[in-house]
Amino acid sequence: MKKVRIGAAQGFYGDTIEPAVATAEKGNVQYICFDALAELTMAILVKDKRKNENAGFTKDIGLQMRALLPYLKEKRIKLLTNGGGINPVGAQREILRVAKEMGINDLKVAVVTGDNVLDRIPEFEEKGYNLNHIDTGEGIEQVKDRLEFANAYIGARPIVRALEQGADIVVTGRTTDTAQFLAPLIYEFGWGEEEWDKLASGVFMGHLLECSAQSTGGNFSGNWQDIEGFDRMGYPIAEVSENGEFVISKVEDRGGLVTIDTVKEQMLYEIHDPSAYLTPDVIVDLTNVRLENIGPNQVRVTGTRGKPRPDSLKVVMGYEDGYAGQVIVGFSWPDAMQKARKVDEVIRIQLERNGLRYQEVRTDFMGYNALSGPLAHENESELNEVFLRMVVKAKTKQEAAKFSRLFPPLALNGPPSMSGFSGNSAPRALLGMWSTLIPREDIEANLKVEVAEV
Repeated sequence: MKKVRIGAAQGFYGDTIEPAVATAEKGNVQYICFDALAELTMAILVKDKRKNENAGFTKDIGLQMRALLPYLKEKRIKLLTNGGGINPVGAQREILRVAKEMGINDLKVAVVTGDNVLDRIPEFEEKGYNLNHIDTGEGIEQVKDRLEFANAYIGARPIVRALEQGADIVVTGRTTDTAQFLAPLIYEFGWGEEEWDKLASGVFMGHLLECSAQSTGGNFSGNWQDIEGFDRMGYPIAEVSENGEFVISKVEDRGGLVTIDTVKEQMLYEIHDPSAYLTPDVIVDLTNVRLENIGPNQVRVTGTRGKPRPDSLKVVMGYEDGYAGQVIVGFSWPDAMQKARKVDEVIRIQLERNGLRYQEVRTDFMGYNALSGPLAHENESELNEVFLRMVVKAKTKQEAAKFSRLFPPLALNGPPSMSGFSGNSAPRALLGMWSTLIPREDIEANLKVEVAEV
């Protein structure tokens, strides 16, 4: 039975490329796939493009290509990435530039466009599409004039088209996290658009690989102390059979661990409904999935089921949503929490007295409840130190900047041991998120694949 081996390369913008290089060198893979995008990433890339019209893609894409292009030529490995972000055409140009600098020829780089629908919002309104927020039902009128980006989550099919045109590298904008991983399977095995179980298995495989080392022991909350090699983690590799079943492994001489438990933890990550995990390609049902250890660092995955894909595609938009002002100050034992709480109380009184009415004021006690929230234990008195973090949300940058000025006097005028003051950075712009649904045919009819060659 024919098999395809796919390696993970990136779980987020800024992830290390070193494990992917090890996979290219020793993993015997045909494809290496990147998942570079999150909603936060899109916001970062929008800010980049605002400063430079040629920017808007992940800045590390050039470094990744320099590291992997030699293996692409030597071992005929194909690279698939959504690092194009807001500007996939710019990313394509950057890849071509790097390849030329390295003297690499006979290289086809495809770009997929059409997920960016910011300029089509008026068109969608004219067609009568409901652009209300998918969760709250609020009307888009309140944010329409402040939109910074609007991108539809697209699936694997346009990437498949690029592979069919001979692409060695495919760069896209806002695909789903799993699309890069599913596309090679559709291309290699010829899976049809309604082979739901196979497509679902391919999506699930992509889900297990999309977060770099989270399937190989990274970020593992089980017996993480027993995992060796955090300094040289290996990324997961999937060997997929034509029937959709697959085995998760890693390069043996890299760090990490592949077990039922490490895979299971990633399996549950970001899955709201295990019986209906929605993607543009298929609705995935994980309720009958079976995980089986078949050897050291090898887990076989079977039993994934699929249902017909949804009729709509999710569109995520980002809009200007004011500014944040933040201050962090530390307090030492004894009574560290009492001191921090007192400063929180003092600042809130001063905000009221000075008429500084922010849209939101948030307080965290770092070292106590900044991560645990209401689950934090009650033993406050024995803490060695606590950092008070206060953040305000303001309509303007000027209003946000006023917040930090309240803190310096408290170094001498407030509770003892206040130190580690961190509040001089400029207020940062906030981006609100808006999600809605658009009929898939209206998005997919505008998707384009263009191939350029070195």
